[in-house]
Amino acid sequence: MDAVPADDDDPFESQRERVSNPMRRLFSTYGRENIPAIAVGVISSIAARVLDLLPPVLLAVAVDAIFLDERTFSLWFVPAAWIPTDQVGQLYISVALIAGAFFGAAGFHWTRNWGWNAFAQRVQHAVRTDTYNEMQRLSLSFFADKQTGEMMSILSNDVNRLERFLNDGMNSAFRLGVMVIGIAAILLYWNWQLALVTLSVVPLIGYFTYRFVKIIQPKYADVRSSVGQLNSRLENNLGGIQVIKSAHTENFESDRVDDTSQEYFDSNWDAIKTRITFFPALRILSGVGFVLTFLIGGAWVLTYQQTGQAPLFFSGSLTPGEFVGFILFTQRFIWPMSQFGQIINMYQRAYASAARIFGLMDEPARIVNDPDAPALDVDTGTVQYSDVTFGYETDEEPTIKDISFEIPGGETLALVGPTGAGKSTVLKLLLRMYDVDEGAITVDGTDVREITIPSLRESIGYVSQDTFMFYGTVAENIRYGTFNASRDEIIDAAKTAEAHEFVMNLPDGYDTEIGERGVKLSGGQRQRLSIARAVLRDPEILILDEATSDVDTETEMLIKRSIERLTADRTTFSIAHRLSTIKDADQILVLDDGEIVERGTHTDLLGADGLYAHLWGVQAGEIEELPETFIQRATQRASQTSIETDAADD
Repeated sequence: MDAVPADDDDPFESQRERVSNPMRRLFSTYGRENIPAIAVGVISSIAARVLDLLPPVLLAVAVDAIFLDERTFSLWFVPAAWIPTDQVGQLYISVALIAGAFFGAAGFHWTRNWGWNAFAQRVQHAVRTDTYNEMQRLSLSFFADKQTGEMMSILSNDVNRLERFLNDGMNSAFRLGVMVIGIAAILLYWNWQLALVTLSVVPLIGYFTYRFVKIIQPKYADVRSSVGQLNSRLENNLGGIQVIKSAHTENFESDRVDDTSQEYFDSNWDAIKTRITFFPALRILSGVGFVLTFLIGGAWVLTYQQTGQAPLFFSGSLTPGEFVGFILFTQRFIWPMSQFGQIINMYQRAYASAARIFGLMDEPARIVNDPDAPALDVDTGTVQYSDVTFGYETDEEPTIKDISFEIPGGETLALVGPTGAGKSTVLKLLLRMYDVDEGAITVDGTDVREITIPSLRESIGYVSQDTFMFYGTVAENIRYGTFNASRDEIIDAAKTAEAHEFVMNLPDGYDTEIGERGVKLSGGQRQRLSIARAVLRDPEILILDEATSDVDTETEMLIKRSIERLTADRTTFSIAHRLSTIKDADQILVLDDGEIVERGTHTDLLGADGLYAHLWGVQAGEIEELPETFIQRATQRASQTSIETDAADD
């Protein structure tokens, strides 16, 4: 089949368009390692359904041979020597075989369910973990264009939908296949003419199913898209519940959730209407086959008993037992045929989900780690930028332009400048969150693109203004990234970060659960735990990105003390809006519009009376003494700063 049709509102439209035959890929990728479970499911499905077909066959034989005495009692699968010659004995063996078929079928149904469930659960686990691993390798630019809820929809809803098809859908497909083929074979063996009457509706069922697939496929793609958008809206609102409450915008957000939910309702209801129209029509067609079989078969039995001739243009005989068997099998035939639409329905849902999953897996990584590259071995920790240029989008103005500087090992370099100047972007390039478009960045003379990404990032500690705490305990959050650290090492790191005292005042000390994103802690407390995390890692190079921007003066003093301990004899980069926190840096770079416009020490830059001096004047409250050109430029910067740049630099 071709790739899944695109949907203009689907954030993964471009990914889906690249995927062809996602279901074949699913089975080829994950089926081979689960062949034993598949084999158990397939063999058990066949055995269980064959045993399910035995009771009607035995009943038909018993009616004709035992009760009506119209034929000799014989069975295909039982040697003639084993069959009793008296009718009572034949009845007993029939009952025994029917009971054995039921018990045997029950056992095979258990192993059938075990096989398909084992297969589905293992694939579900493997697909989810593989998809998550592929997500982690993608660059930050990919995540900037996608909402968390949309990606959660793939990891949760789409993966679960695959599991349901691999379990229920595949299970039902084999059950249907064995039943249809088995019943058709038995009916054709008994009376091929009446069997053709019973099977005459199959081509119509096939045609209606084909039409259903063509109509429902794009509808399910719309449903998957709307689910992702709804998840994103809910995730955003739940994450921003404090802002919603403080701004008293509950009604506004309720309306937005209502609109997004309505979009999901409309797309899902459109698919539901198609589905619920198809299934009754399928049952009607199947019912037509049953009515024709009952009408012609019943007339056949009556006519033959009265005249010894078949009705109409038919020929041959039809015994009452065979007629009973036809009726029982036709009922069993109608049920699986009506279930065929359900299987197609599950398949189409799984197809749309598989396309999104593999589309995400195939997303090319902008940052590629060469597994054969050597690991970084930091000596002095000297970092050099040489004519570095970078832009988030290739067809837009570069975010940073022709940046060059060098920081000797053990020294501190500060980056300052207006919002959107490119400060954070400069240091994200050092971490290889992005790769430079032009120029090079080296650590001790080695280009960061020529060493392994893990070794580079393990050598760099990063303390951000947006401190992220994981759900768990204080100790677990400090130890994050240094998982083999002992409790004593965790405590020593907390003491260095001025965090030990407040931690000990928590209900359970280092074992206190801090809630999702550290919601139970203040901003300053989270910041000090973030610094403790960096202390524990003991990196050769340190990046401080606005580490004291959102705390009060007293907390800032404590954090500055911990930072002074952390930066001692360590190559340090510091981004700051509060210029007082970096005035003692060995070197200060002033950025504006992605370029270095000034450089020097705090004293040198004040004496130059340039942008740095004006920014210092703003923070000193000397607004009236600032030149008009600076104020006009600040107004222009504020109006032109894009959302993308704010996200990268703030």
